[in-house]
Amino acid sequence: MMGTYARAYRVDLDEALPTPSAYPSFDAFFTRALRDGARRVSDAPVVSPADGQLSALGRVNEGGRIHAKGQSYALGDLVGAPADAERYHNGSFFVVYLSPRDYHRVHSPVAGHVSLVRGIPGDLYPVNSIGERYVPGLFVRNNRVAICIDTEQLGRVTVVMVGAMIVGRISVSVLPDPAVPPGVHTIDPKVEVSRGDEIGIFHLGSTAVVLLEPGVTISRPVGPVRYGEALTGAT
Repeated sequence: MMGTYARAYRVDLDEALPTPSAYPSFDAFFTRALRDGARRVSDAPVVSPADGQLSALGRVNEGGRIHAKGQSYALGDLVGAPADAERYHNGSFFVVYLSPRDYHRVHSPVAGHVSLVRGIPGDLYPVNSIGERYVPGLFVRNNRVAICIDTEQLGRVTVVMVGAMIVGRISVSVLPDPAVPPGVHTIDPKVEVSRGDEIGIFHLGSTAVVLLEPGVTISRPVGPVRYGEALTGAT
């Protein structure tokens, strides 16, 4: 099954274990780690958290809404906390879509401390172009996890991991128990992360939405991206 999947989706295993049969389960294959030293993480203030397509980016309007792939989203709904979302008004956002062929671990886009994780229950619609086209409010309807990272220079950066169809399970690597139940989970003491450190795993699917406070501009155009690549210029 894993070999068939790898061939069908043209999975690049050069940076991981090269033989699909070496994995004990499909989940282990799908959530495979990369070899040590497989990637260089940029020194830019903000880097891509995942492999995939940088599919949307832009500004957050004064009303706290973003527009991505033809849909409008209220940030309060997306992060599960309207009051906390206010910090992103007039800030910026970007979206990375992970296809079935991509590496499905998510890494911190910034250096800082993970202070809060929110588990937000929802549906499991597909997050591909079909879901974006036919499911209104897709990102705020699906099961998701919001990971808040406090930084010295950029304020609070939130990474929203949006689950997808079939499984939709999301693990958070910085928690003692990686399964995130619904609700707000304060991290005490906060967990320090460097740019490129692993923070979560998609067990099938999906999409990562990153929110940034005012003062940060994403300088990379939409298109293919790999985790650790620069999304902003140097400070």
